[in-house]
Amino acid sequence: MSKKDYYEVLGVIKSASSDEIKKAYRKLALKYHPDKNKGDKAAEAKFKEASEAYHVLSDKERRKNYDQFGHAAFEGAAGRGGFSNFDFTNAFSDIFGSDIFDDFFDGFGGARRRGRRRSSDFRGTDLRYDLSISLEDAYNGKKQEINFSSSDKCGRCNGQGSEPGSKPISCSTCGGHGQVRSSQGFFTIQQTCPECAGSGEQISSPCKECRGIGKKQTKKKISTNIPKGVDDGTRIRLSGKGEAGIKGGGNGDLYIFVSIKNHNIFKRSEENLFFEFPISLADAALGATIEVPTIDGGKAKVKIPAGTQNGKQFRLKGKGMPLMRNKDYGDLYIQAVTEVPASLTKEQRNLLEQFKKLEDSKSNPIIKDFFEKAKRFWKN
Repeated sequence: MSKKDYYEVLGVIKSASSDEIKKAYRKLALKYHPDKNKGDKAAEAKFKEASEAYHVLSDKERRKNYDQFGHAAFEGAAGRGGFSNFDFTNAFSDIFGSDIFDDFFDGFGGARRRGRRRSSDFRGTDLRYDLSISLEDAYNGKKQEINFSSSDKCGRCNGQGSEPGSKPISCSTCGGHGQVRSSQGFFTIQQTCPECAGSGEQISSPCKECRGIGKKQTKKKISTNIPKGVDDGTRIRLSGKGEAGIKGGGNGDLYIFVSIKNHNIFKRSEENLFFEFPISLADAALGATIEVPTIDGGKAKVKIPAGTQNGKQFRLKGKGMPLMRNKDYGDLYIQAVTEVPASLTKEQRNLLEQFKKLEDSKSNPIIKDFFEKAKRFWKN
């Protein structure tokens, strides 16, 4: 089976610059790396193919030979630039610098290229707590009690996992380096030691209380302040309240994700509130003063002018939600919805029939305007 053109493999043109070749390989390497695609033979093949192409095109002399002779320049000649026992870590270093594995593997399991894992690598994981509150609580703010389960550092071994007085020994699998190397075809892959998880150490005498884990699961209850004005999707971070770290690593954080329950009157859009309020046909025509609810539990008076049309909106300044970052408040918008009587008494019907006889174009300018437009339309 003939090999694909190296430029085609990387998706670049033949005149591509060194930087363009590096960028193309970086994208493919991150996409098809075996650690990200475990068990995917097709991805592994693409990764090897891209690494081989970069090995040639990243070197001026090899690229010159390839441009002149194609794949034939390297066939059967490891000493002349072939790929027998090719170590792709060099290719990564060319692109990302000496710490490529730090950047690359951090995204896929936390392994590091050189040396043991640092204490910060043993930091506890973050926790998420979903909290649903009412719109009134979001307006007023509240003190919220949270019950959850997480781990604490073991008091007996202080999170080290070893019995007090004992010391860990060097890992027999990686020799204390925290890394192991393995060959895959012409690749040599360096990975975190599966035995010691990159620490380079093994516990010889596990802690009797935590069995060598370094932490214990406990139920917790904490109280936190939910600030005024929180919105749906607000995230509150409680530093150090997550899972306990081990071997000197710090605790993770607890993130509270706030959601706001739907209200039966008010609708919210950022700091502003909205609701529709019904008015009678008579109030819409004659005008009235009505009382409407506000989110603080109070009432506000709204003057409805005579001739108010259905859908008319009124603004109550400062009657919306508080802003989290300052002392300002949003506004409350109320929209008039004219309710047509569903049923009429005999007297009401008689009065409306008399009113209808007295109607003219001045009483209903919108109706008049519409039918004038309709007449012009029909004439055309």
